[in-house]
Order: sequence, then structure tokens, then C-alpha cells
Amino acid sequence: MKKILILFAVLAFLLPALNVESQVLSEKTLKKFTVGADVFTDLWQYKVDGQFLPQGYSNRTINQGATAFFMYNMQLGESLSVFSVGLAIRNHNSYSNSVIKNIKASEIVFDVIEDIPHPDRNIPLAYKRSKINLTYVDLPIEFRYRAKGGFKVGVGFKVGYLIDSKQKYVGDWPVDFSFEEETVQYNEVKQKWKKINHVEKWSYGVTLRIGYKFVSVFGYYQFSKIFESARGPDMFPVSLGLTITPF
Repeated sequence: MKKILILFAVLAFLLPALNVESQVLSEKTLKKFTVGADVFTDLWQYKVDGQFLPQGYSNRTINQGATAFFMYNMQLGESLSVFSVGLAIRNHNSYSNSVIKNIKASEIVFDVIEDIPHPDRNIPLAYKRSKINLTYVDLPIEFRYRAKGGFKVGVGFKVGYLIDSKQKYVGDWPVDFSFEEETVQYNEVKQKWKKINHVEKWSYGVTLRIGYKFVSVFGYYQFSKIFESARGPDMFPVSLGLTITPF
């Protein structure tokens, strides 16, 4: 998410210069490029199987994410339709009541935090936040129709390559999970573990945008799963949000 916010800040800084430049460039030239951002929440789809995802697993209602993108537009003949191809950085978050004890294991298994054994305590582990974070570089394509009044609709497809994966946890954490000692020690941590095992390198799905001028409603349905088959849970994101295209 920080990477996306940095991109937003750079865009905001460049806007005044781009506005000046736009006075020099022709309207026809400007129409060839689209720069914008998607801000969305993920509705995570998953299967509680008792092996990788335990009974009691649940996601937070809001799982914020964002995409920053640049598109090159090619008009299709004399019509109002365009074909666009571009480059994007996409970031997803999955907040849940569970945690991966070992992200380097041969299988990625989530445990409900309140169910993690703690033989020396009579209360569940106290935690503030637990999430996995995934970042992709995307190659999006889109067919877009824009009416003269400003209404527009776009249907697209994108392929993404994973460039970062991590788990973040804030709360109580055992020194280790062996529980062989009579008394288990706990520390309050703000921990980050990078490079989760068995995350699929490639992702792909379809997009839909319906809007007016520089604001659109945005949707993304991912066909590919997050984890390798038989190595992790069956889960994938469905994203809903807004697209802002200032130019």
C-alpha cells in the first residue's frame, strides 16, 4: 500500500506541471494517454477446508487496496471506441482473524488466532491486526467506449506478476510454538514476514469500469487463485471500488 501511496503523491506533485504541458500538447495527443488510480476493497472468496483454512476463519469486511496505472489509447477507426494497453502496480490486502505460523513451510496453513494453544494462559492471544499483503506489476488491456457527453464504459483483462508478498501481525506472539517448556513466554510484537511460500507468481482476471468523465465505478474478478494448488488455501479476490483518471 505504501508503494501505491507514493505513486499517488508523485502524481499529485506532477499535476501542475502536466497541466502546463497540456496547454502545449494538442487535444488529440492527450487522448492517447490515460493515467489514473483504482481505490477499492477486496471481497475475498475462500473455501474453509479444515486443512489450510480452519473452521472459524473470517475476513474483515473492508480490505483496502489500490492500483496506479498508465494506459496508451488507440482509437478504433472513426468510432468513439478505443483499445488501450498499459502498465500498472496493484496492491491487495487480506485482513483476517487468523495468522500463518510459518510462511516458509511446505504448506501454507492459517490458524485462528484465538485458537492458538497457550497452556500457561486462560485467555486468547490479544492482537490488533493480522493481514497478508500482495503486490503485482500488471499488463492491462481494455476496450473502452466514451460518449460525447462524458459517459464511458470499459471492459478489460489483465495479467499480473507477483513482485512482493508478506504477512503483517500486531499483537501478542509466543517466543516459539514448540510449547515444550512448562511456561511459554509471549512478547507483544509488530512483526513483518516477507516472501510467503507457494504464492502463485501469475494472476489474471477481468475488469469493468462504468463512469462519467474522470470518475468510474470499478470492478475486478480474479480467475487465478492466490496459492498453489494443494499447497495453500483456495482463495482469490473480487475487487470493488472507484477509478480516478485526472487526465
